[in-house]
Amino acid sequence: MRILVIGGTAFMGPHVVRRLSAAGHEVAVFHRGQHEPDLPNTVTHVHSPSAAFPILHFPGELIRWNPDTVLHMVAMGERDAEAAVRAFRGIARRLVVCSSGDVYAAYGLLIGTENDAPHLHLLKEDAPLRTKHYPYRKTAKNSDDWIYHYDKILVEKIVMGDPELPGTVLRLPAVYGPGDNRHSFFPYLKRMDDDRPAILLNEAHARWRWTHGYVDNVAAAITLAVLDDRGAGRIYNVGDEFTPSTEERVRLLAKITGWRGQIVPLPGGSLPKHLRDTYNYSRDLAYDTSRIRRELAYREHITLEKGMRRTVDDLRANPPSFDVGQYNYAAEDEALAAVG
Repeated sequence: MRILVIGGTAFMGPHVVRRLSAAGHEVAVFHRGQHEPDLPNTVTHVHSPSAAFPILHFPGELIRWNPDTVLHMVAMGERDAEAAVRAFRGIARRLVVCSSGDVYAAYGLLIGTENDAPHLHLLKEDAPLRTKHYPYRKTAKNSDDWIYHYDKILVEKIVMGDPELPGTVLRLPAVYGPGDNRHSFFPYLKRMDDDRPAILLNEAHARWRWTHGYVDNVAAAITLAVLDDRGAGRIYNVGDEFTPSTEERVRLLAKITGWRGQIVPLPGGSLPKHLRDTYNYSRDLAYDTSRIRRELAYREHITLEKGMRRTVDDLRANPPSFDVGQYNYAAEDEALAAVG
């Protein structure tokens, strides 16, 4: 099979490309050339400045390559989704896109763009979506900034709405692992490695659940969806089968590192200012991933603990830069003392 991967050179992409190549498929990657990961020498690279967000133009050589399946890892909004459909309609037999759990109404409630969302233990693929588009527009520099036009809901609508090019949508979780540029576990790990006596959490955040996925596992799910045509016309949640709370995840980090301090949940107003945020944690972002398991036989091959251990090892070997103001331990000690 000929598989075109749009993007595919940053965090998750190389894992997917290697899997597709190892399975014996002919793979081409369309990207800017700013990242050149270690990929098999059988992989074709097509470099172009037009591979920057949003990707609105595809070189003729990609069209003439006649891919059987196109995997778009970086479709960010309506315009680039439409461009991909126009380019590969009548050529590819399927378009697979990476979407996000930020399409759900529960996410809109979290960031304050929605007024309400239903209480659901797990979010299935038919759970209510956000009613307001462009969730990050306020952070855009101007209307030319790609984030201004970002909305995965619109990506999904375009990709799933063309009968001439069947689509598959993958709603990805919070992906972690070596190379993750969000470094989401680093604030906890640093405090543990600094031998802090306690880690303070917003009590609502401590109870909150957000589905994560280790990068190798997510890559395996994407690969299955690309190779199995049973995914045509389907939307799949991707992520760990079990979603722990934030506090449970921090406790697992403590087990991995051997840290013996306390995890102390506090009301948001009792936290030091550097630990406060404006998120609404009243609805979980925990996904029901049974559909991709049932229909495409997806299973994790890296356990939660093993994935977390690998992530810890990478963060220690490659610590990110950080704002020292986010580690005001004197203020944290004061807040801890106030609760006895």
